[in-house]
Amino acid sequence: MTRRLYLLAAVSALILLLSGCSPSSSAMAPIDPNTASFFVKYFVYPLSQTLDWFAVKLWGQYGLSILVVTLIIRLIILPLTLKQYKSSKRMQELQPEMKKLKEKYKDDAKKQQEETMKLFQSNGVNPLAGCFPIIVQMPILIALYQAIMRNDHIREHTFLWMNLGQPDHYYILPLIAAATTFVQQMFMSSQMNQQMKSLLYIFPVMIFVMSMNFAAALPLYWIYGNIFTIIQSYFIYGSPGKQKNPGSQNNKGGLSK
Repeated sequence: MTRRLYLLAAVSALILLLSGCSPSSSAMAPIDPNTASFFVKYFVYPLSQTLDWFAVKLWGQYGLSILVVTLIIRLIILPLTLKQYKSSKRMQELQPEMKKLKEKYKDDAKKQQEETMKLFQSNGVNPLAGCFPIIVQMPILIALYQAIMRNDHIREHTFLWMNLGQPDHYYILPLIAAATTFVQQMFMSSQMNQQMKSLLYIFPVMIFVMSMNFAAALPLYWIYGNIFTIIQSYFIYGSPGKQKNPGSQNNKGGLSK
C-alpha cells in the first residue's frame, strides 16, 4: 500500500511539474549550452542533440527518432524494472506472514509497521522498488518536453498526421496513450490490493488529459514506452488472465526464477 501511495505521489508531482511548462514560457528559447542551467545543459541539451542525430540517420523523421530514444531509455531502466518485478513477487510470497503480523498487532499500528519492515529487511524486499522506474523517468519526461519545445526542428516537424510541437487536436494520440496505459496497468493488477486497483482507471484518465494539452511528441513517447512495457510485462508477468496466482508454476507466460 505504501509503495503505491509513493507511486501516486510521484506521478502527481510529475503532472504538476509538466503542467508548469507552457509554450509561452521564457524557457522556450533556443538552448545556449554556455549559459544554460545545470539541468538544461546536462539533460535537455544532450537529449535534444541525440534526437537530432537519430533523426538524421532515420530519413529526417523525428517520430522515429523518438522511438529509438524511447527504446534506449527503456533498456537502460530495464534492470530497475526487473528488480521491481522480483520485489513484487517476493512481497506476494510474504503476504501470509504480513497478514499474521497485521492480526497480531492489530491494536498497535506502530509495532505492526516496525515488524513488517523487519520482515521485509530479513527477506531482502524493498517496498519502494516499484517507484524507482517512474521516478527515474520523471526528469527524462521533463527534459524531453523542453528538448522538443526548444528545438525548432522538432517543434515544427510533422510526423504522420501530427505536428510534434502541437497537441493532437484529433485526440487520436491521447486516446491511444490512455488505452495503452490501461493495458499496461492491467498487467500489474495482480500486484495491487483492492483499494489501489482504482489506479487502473485514474492513471489512463490522467494520461489522456495531459496528452490533450501537451505537444504531440510527448504522448508519442508515452505510447512507444507503453507498448514496450506491455510486451515486457507479458514476458515477465504473463497475460493478465493468468495472473490470479503470481507465484504459481502455472503462469507459463512469466519469467522463471
